[in-house]
Amino acid sequence: MNRLIAATGTAVIAAVLAVGAAFGIVAVLDAVPEQPNVPLVTYDTAPASR
Repeated sequence: MNRLIAATGTAVIAAVLAVGAAFGIVAVLDAVPEQPNVPLVTYDTAPASR
């Protein structure tokens, strides 16, 4: 019976750690500031010729 309790406790602790790590990773990814959406190359548009 002790082995069953130990195995269950280990599985529960592992699941809690996995969920905590997942939330931590999501929090770190959300904390990164967004980069500005500025094009690196711009092209001047020529006036319409008729």
